[in-house]
Amino acid sequence: MKTTKIGLIGCGHISGIYLENCTEMFDILEVVAVADVFPEMAKRRAEQYGIPKACTVEELLADPEIEIVLNLTSPQAHTEVNLKILEAGKHLYAEKPFALTPEDADRVLELAQAKGLRVGIAPDTFLGAGLQTSRKIIEDGWIGTPYAASALIVMGHAWEGTHPNLQSLMQLGWDPLLDMAPYYLTALVHFFGPARRVTGSTGSVRNELQVNNPKSTHYGKTIPVEAPMHIQAIIDFENGVSANLLAAKESYGYTPRLEIYGTEGILRVPDPNMFDGTPVVELANGDTKVFPYSHGFAKNSRGIGLADMAQAIRSGRPHRASGQLARHIADISFGIFESSKTERHVAIAARCERPAALPLRLKFNLLDD
Repeated sequence: MKTTKIGLIGCGHISGIYLENCTEMFDILEVVAVADVFPEMAKRRAEQYGIPKACTVEELLADPEIEIVLNLTSPQAHTEVNLKILEAGKHLYAEKPFALTPEDADRVLELAQAKGLRVGIAPDTFLGAGLQTSRKIIEDGWIGTPYAASALIVMGHAWEGTHPNLQSLMQLGWDPLLDMAPYYLTALVHFFGPARRVTGSTGSVRNELQVNNPKSTHYGKTIPVEAPMHIQAIIDFENGVSANLLAAKESYGYTPRLEIYGTEGILRVPDPNMFDGTPVVELANGDTKVFPYSHGFAKNSRGIGLADMAQAIRSGRPHRASGQLARHIADISFGIFESSKTERHVAIAARCERPAALPLRLKFNLLDD
């Protein structure tokens, strides 16, 4: 198989699992360079994963061998870096959130279209075994006709931790709607297709937070809260399904839940932030059925969306974790903000196709038949 040479910008924590999978799991990918604003971080990742070159962003973008660039920078830098990647003539794959405004997302997609380049955006967890199997359960009729869904992600106090830039966690991009809800919204679009309107409410318990954990490196600091830390929404899909969503970073621990309600049963979907987990159906007679995986990629397979895009470029088919899908998810998210502000339903204008399911019985490591 001819490999696709990729470069990575942003060598922070999440880059570890991407580099592990891109160098060991997906044979179509060949990481040839990494870059970071902190050169020592790029050098450390290159040594850790056997990457030939650690360099500046400019040097990486000037490398003619690199076809796709993976952007793992902070949310506030996503749009600027995404545009640089496309201006350099490279296909783009980036972490979520796609952008912090609808206008920035459109700028990226318009530039990509003008240059004939592809855009892929995380999350790609919907390509994992848990969510692919859940989709097959729905399509095979185990719960009858789905009509509603309930999604919940409640997390603990991130400001009590040791994040080096604590204030950024209270800003747009790290908020629960743009940071964690994309896993759930993408899963729902994967199950049901595009949404048509949203209704939402947003808020925060406090305007500022004092770190009271003596074990925290930020103990005693007061941090302004600049983005809503809890949101609730109703999303109406074009196929008639209605879903409610609660996403919050106001509480403690980590509580993920997603249930799909049908006329003949209830599907308890594994955590959409993960690739594994056991789908369970509660049947109309009260029995429960646990389903084995119908698809592969049950381990942490972050980067599968990038590998899928690389194979799609080779074959000419659409890739699944697409910029259009991410733009639709962004429209839902910004629609929730707008709905809360205006106290009205908000129509979803950005269109997308429902991403294709992965084929059954794929050979190891492959994403095409």
